[in-house]
Amino acid sequence: MLDRDLGEVLDDAALLQQADAVGLLRGGATAGAQIRSTQESAVEADLAARIEDRPRALVLLCRSAVGATASRLLSALLGPTCPVPVVLADLVPAWVGPLDVVVGHIEDGYDRPLAESVYRAARRGARLLLTLPEDGPVAAAASGSSVLLFPRVTAPAGLSLPRAVTGGLLAARALNLFSVDLDRVADGVDREAERDHPVHETFVNPAKTLALRLSDRIPLLWGLDPVATAVATHAAHSLASFSGLVADAGDYQNAVRRPALYRAVAGQAQSLDIFADPDDQVAPRPRVLLLSIQRGDEAMALARQAGETVPGGDVVSPETDLDSRAGSDGDVLGALSLAARFDLCAVYLGLATGALGGSGELAGAGR
Repeated sequence: MLDRDLGEVLDDAALLQQADAVGLLRGGATAGAQIRSTQESAVEADLAARIEDRPRALVLLCRSAVGATASRLLSALLGPTCPVPVVLADLVPAWVGPLDVVVGHIEDGYDRPLAESVYRAARRGARLLLTLPEDGPVAAAASGSSVLLFPRVTAPAGLSLPRAVTGGLLAARALNLFSVDLDRVADGVDREAERDHPVHETFVNPAKTLALRLSDRIPLLWGLDPVATAVATHAAHSLASFSGLVADAGDYQNAVRRPALYRAVAGQAQSLDIFADPDDQVAPRPRVLLLSIQRGDEAMALARQAGETVPGGDVVSPETDLDSRAGSDGDVLGALSLAARFDLCAVYLGLATGALGGSGELAGAGR
């Protein structure tokens, strides 16, 4: 594929799908189905009745990369006004007891240290809600009074963020800590998947457009709000996982306080020659993307300020059908839509450049 122009490869849907041996493109488009199936599992498990009283603390597990993103995203959505302490932890803390609720997304069902901490928490009477594989000691350790949501819609490793986030939102909603219409969100992310479908050419496909803009660049993904910062971290993980592209991710306020990097970005913008031959560049140039999800006058003002402060920085927002009045629904939909776009962007880059080796894994991985 490298002998052809990247744009031509991205627009060759048949070639991309032929190279996608493990169904990454299909998996990246299952966000809506993951949300709906996780809701169905929660209803069958009678989640609302088993996790209802407000806890002493809400513990969010960050053991896996996707689980960590889901935890950070849920913490950002709950915000500083959440009436209970929100604790992010790699393993279930030893102090957890019957007054606490533990929520987590587990990707490795055979994680022994995690299984031991889950077992301890379950025996001490803590309420647990876990999205996890059905096999392995973690599920066995949590069996009994825990709410365990097993996958009904399978997605390749790294593409299960919608299921992870849904599990956390269902717990927060049952505890009356957060209100969200997940059916509405599922419909919205389905629309994002349709926009990013392989049959759509680059100029009308947001994920392909993003892939083209990030190719041969060093992505600097800076969130303008806490929700967007969590998505930026997920996007950096997806780019590394599926395209081999290394990205910087963080929040905008801290990013611009790194003087050497900021000067490099500013110097690039000042010296940019639109007539320069790209082949003359000796090193990849940075591309600053300012991610913005939460709406409102304050968010818009910050986006304008960031656009003026960061030379060449582009504000990237989700294309949702919900406006600022949608409140929490808009934030959740925006986050999952933008995360899905970056997932598919990374997959497109990996398939088009050959980084995935046609196997769904980075070429040479594990060898």
